[in-house]
Amino acid sequence: MDRVDQVMGMMFEAAVGAAQPATCLPPFLPPEPAAGRLLVIGAGKASAEMARVAEAHYRRPLEGLVVTRYGHAVACAGVEVVEAAHPVPDAAGEAAAARMLQMVRGLGPQDTVLCLISGGGSALLALPAAGVSLEEKQAINRALLRSGATISEINCVRRHLSAIKGGRLGAACAPARLVTLLMSDVPGDAPADIASGPTVGDASTCADALALLERTGIAVSETIRSGLRAGRFESVKPGDPRLAAGEVHLVATPQAALEAAAAAARAQGYAVHILGDAIEGEAREVARVMAGITQQIRRRAQPFAPPCVLLSGGETTVRVSGSGIGGRNVEFLLALALALDGLAGVHALAADTDGVDGAAEVAGAWIGPETLARARALGLDPRAMLEANDAHSFFAALGTQVRTGPTRTNVNDFRVIVIT
Repeated sequence: MDRVDQVMGMMFEAAVGAAQPATCLPPFLPPEPAAGRLLVIGAGKASAEMARVAEAHYRRPLEGLVVTRYGHAVACAGVEVVEAAHPVPDAAGEAAAARMLQMVRGLGPQDTVLCLISGGGSALLALPAAGVSLEEKQAINRALLRSGATISEINCVRRHLSAIKGGRLGAACAPARLVTLLMSDVPGDAPADIASGPTVGDASTCADALALLERTGIAVSETIRSGLRAGRFESVKPGDPRLAAGEVHLVATPQAALEAAAAAARAQGYAVHILGDAIEGEAREVARVMAGITQQIRRRAQPFAPPCVLLSGGETTVRVSGSGIGGRNVEFLLALALALDGLAGVHALAADTDGVDGAAEVAGAWIGPETLARARALGLDPRAMLEANDAHSFFAALGTQVRTGPTRTNVNDFRVIVIT
């Protein structure tokens, strides 16, 4: 690994470090209540670490339940941590969600509920709506993830086929005081989209969810179709009086992570340009646009002069048609390498801040001017592997994967291009 690759690694570490619960959560934790219960609930890839930080913050023992991804649990003293499946829900997540919903019922106005939410909570907190089976939700989830739909569109469907998301968990907490602390992993940081908004009002409708299912051609049962058409699965709306006692705070965002990475790059003498924290679209199409910008900088010093760093975040999508795993960050990176075609002086890294890209336990990878030549010398066909959605295998063969293990945070994708 040369110096540029090391600098890219430092930037990624800075982005992940800025979003660690121990760093970003304490300033937003509410004062310890003078009376009543203090109950902790939550879901997401960072929720167990968030619960551990909360336990260290308060003098009194805490109680409650959080659900995190398999392999992302940490030991807590009083808050129970349950592991479940992501990105497709399983029975463990369903059972935990039912228990959590029951746990918050019957609270009074003197009680406080601290809800700790991070990305991944949509799948982890899986309690299907009445008339919908877990198997149906699993099948719809798989189809949505392969469809190329945006995370906002996917979560619209998830909210409307849920008995706990879309504000329903928040409504069940009433009349207790409800404080929701969010780590955003979605473009735009909309609270209703983070883990499908279990404690916040949802402005989208059953009609919106049905329109997406019809547009993507995803098959659903007549029970689901007629229920959406009739509005029987409607979510809790903004302004609902049951949510009136709720507070919502963003404690970590993709933008803050990018700014931390930018500071790390500037410390190494680079000019840094943040292109956006909410970039969406097909991963390979975003890569082509980024390649065009990079080529203009490298060849014509427009709109920025090299040496410089381009940073971006957001959540791209992959329309999976091949037999590969389909990680969006590595798909972006392989498409970028092909579009740059060995352009001198350009290195890039793309990775997911939670340490998991797609269904692989790999955060992402990095490329340089020699990437395609090295691959072909090994007998790999980069374009064929891209078409097969097999970028993880491509970068594994090159030995240029980024492996972090569970980071226990999640502020979406991180992309850096260094142009020298």
